[in-house]
Amino acid sequence: SPGTSTTPARPQLRQTPGSLLKQTFTPRSALRNPDVSAILGTGSRTPRFVNTPRTKGSLSMNLDDSDWTNSLFPSPLSGMVDTSFTEDVSMSALMLKEDDPGEASSLSLFPDFLQSYLRHASTDVFDLLEEYEALCQDKVSMLQKMVLRSAPGQQKSSKTVSITWLLQQEMVTWRLITSLYRCNTQINHFILEKAVMEQFFQKGNVVRQSQLVVDWLESIAKDEIGDFSDNIEYYAKSVYWENTLHTLKLRRNQSSGGFSRPLVTELDPDAPIRQKRPLADLDREDDTRLLKNLFNLIRAGMTDEAQRLCKRCGQAWRAATLEGWKLYHDPNINGGGELQAVEGNPHRSVWKVCCWRMAEEEQFNKYERAIYAALSGNLKQLLPVCESWEDTVWAYFRVMVDTLVEQEICSSGLGSEELEELPREFLETNWTLEKVFEELQATESKRVLDATKEHYHLIQKLVILGDLDGLLEEFSDWLGRSTALPAHLLRFMSHLVLFYRSLGMQLKEEVCVDVLKAYISLLVKEKQVDLIAFYVSHLPADMAVSQYAQFLEEVTETEQRKHCLELATQAGLDVAAITKTVVETIRERDTDEFAHHDLTPALDTATTVEDQQKIDVIDWLVFDPAQRAEALKQSNAIMRKFLASKKHDAAKMVFAKVPEDSMREIYRQWEEQGMDTPLPAEDENAIREHLCIRAYLVRSRIFDTEEDSERAHQMTLLRRLCLTMMSFLLLTVLQRTERHQESLRLADIIASDQHRLYEVFSKDELQKFLQKMRESSLLLLDKGLDPLGYEIQP
Repeated sequence: SPGTSTTPARPQLRQTPGSLLKQTFTPRSALRNPDVSAILGTGSRTPRFVNTPRTKGSLSMNLDDSDWTNSLFPSPLSGMVDTSFTEDVSMSALMLKEDDPGEASSLSLFPDFLQSYLRHASTDVFDLLEEYEALCQDKVSMLQKMVLRSAPGQQKSSKTVSITWLLQQEMVTWRLITSLYRCNTQINHFILEKAVMEQFFQKGNVVRQSQLVVDWLESIAKDEIGDFSDNIEYYAKSVYWENTLHTLKLRRNQSSGGFSRPLVTELDPDAPIRQKRPLADLDREDDTRLLKNLFNLIRAGMTDEAQRLCKRCGQAWRAATLEGWKLYHDPNINGGGELQAVEGNPHRSVWKVCCWRMAEEEQFNKYERAIYAALSGNLKQLLPVCESWEDTVWAYFRVMVDTLVEQEICSSGLGSEELEELPREFLETNWTLEKVFEELQATESKRVLDATKEHYHLIQKLVILGDLDGLLEEFSDWLGRSTALPAHLLRFMSHLVLFYRSLGMQLKEEVCVDVLKAYISLLVKEKQVDLIAFYVSHLPADMAVSQYAQFLEEVTETEQRKHCLELATQAGLDVAAITKTVVETIRERDTDEFAHHDLTPALDTATTVEDQQKIDVIDWLVFDPAQRAEALKQSNAIMRKFLASKKHDAAKMVFAKVPEDSMREIYRQWEEQGMDTPLPAEDENAIREHLCIRAYLVRSRIFDTEEDSERAHQMTLLRRLCLTMMSFLLLTVLQRTERHQESLRLADIIASDQHRLYEVFSKDELQKFLQKMRESSLLLLDKGLDPLGYEIQP
């Protein structure tokens, strides 16, 4: 029904676009209510249902003839036109070889993200976020090509589709974070010439942030605009509703008896509503498709393109209806110099009320109602066409921005009486970001989403709300579940944590650590060796040592070990502490207590796989000469346990791992430090023990009764050079390890006429040796044994 006003000059309101535009805009030819007979004589193009080919020459030349529709709505295969033959072959080969080609191809994102981080470490952090988005976008494009090349329903394709969706969500989430954190003053949707609105967006954090969210959601829709559109070339025609026009021409020239179905008799924009008569079926189908595409363009923030499409399709009047949202601004209001153009709609309030009423009109197509609902802030009529979470969030935030703008205009005294005809709840709703998501949650409760979609939507929600504590609580909850998180989601979470850290934001440190640890475990599992050290370096120092040491335990190849230590050094990790931890962890596995040797020599115990690991672990300490002292200490500890288990061959292999120049290197390093004092007691003891163990391993040759020429030569040298010193060292080792029986047996060997070892001892040395034997016998007596270590018979 028409609206009225107490002001005589005020135009009356109607619900139809044609009459609205007559009152509020300069009349155009498309806005008149033309007489049908006049239109019938214009010689229009043959309608679509006639088998006449449509050519470019038949298009009207007074419209926008640019080929923008083809670029806006590309064929699904159009993006592949420039793909090289080499790329096709490579991609096809990958799909044939891999069980999951999408997953295999997407693995390159792991090193790519690290390289991006390192490249932008000293530059603007938002450049880094843009590169993250670009990396995801490139990968999504490649995966989409894979899907197009795969057979329908193929399992490989379904997996690739899932990964593609995951990366699309990551891409747009990086875009959201960049938008919200980089510049909260870049508002592009409204033309804010009015000083009051400029000030409002500058001071109003909620409306500014909400507009950024709207822009973000519209950018997502713009990315996907080609996915849902049909080929709309047939829309480009100079005559509006050509099929209905053609039918009316036929009816005029033929008897009306053959046409039982009623159609409109006028072709102005309001005719179907006013006459309550339909259009020809094909025109109704065209209108439905056109309206859906127009809504999708508005959903994507492409209002200008929507207007151009209207003009190209012969609906210039509809293009005009999309123009009225612009805020009015007259730069000449205060006088001054040269006149400037007036912008915006002086009757915007009238236009807005009409849009609201059109959105409420049930006779209109749902997409037509949604178009005008979006323009007028009518949430109730906008939600029915929202098919996704993003669509619904966009509807709420667009309406919130619209409402806040109108509220500010009214409160500034610039409002219009016409706005009073809008429902009270529109102008009085107290919108907040939290309120939007509360209502959204109620709306979305009926939707069934998989876990991954819920993850990203929840991340986006909490990022918009700025609730970092809530975001990290969700991260913690996800990590605590039994179901493993997708690899790319873990990568995103880790880099998001690093981004927030780079901004100096207060975060729950324990959750950040858990996220990084989970990602590190994933990298270890996926054998991303070159990436691990960097992420470990972002853990607390002690934890970084243990985490990297745990990873190194499984690295066995020598060159790979060197490479891993180089990476650790580059990442700033404590390499000395890490290698020490690796060695100690491995050498302490499955250890038995020391056991006393029996009196008779036994065959050497075989070396096991676990023993070999303990032998090889010493390699970690010999790469760096600065760790030679630690190499001695750790090798001594390992050899002690091997010797206690009669694993002499294993002990010898450990001994062989220690470079011969280790003791000399330790002294050299100490002297280079300018130290005049003796070595630290710990290092001195390690050297002495190393020498003792070396002597003990010669002891195994002393007890060996097998004769050969090499042994005879060695024994001669030992007699002449160091047999006395070796005997005392060995005696000290045996006594300190409480092997007193063996020490007494050593006396028997020295006193034996078979080897005549006593001949190399001086008198004083023999007295000292016998004194040591006496000490061992006394200790054996204290243990209830006889002086030679045998049990006393009753």
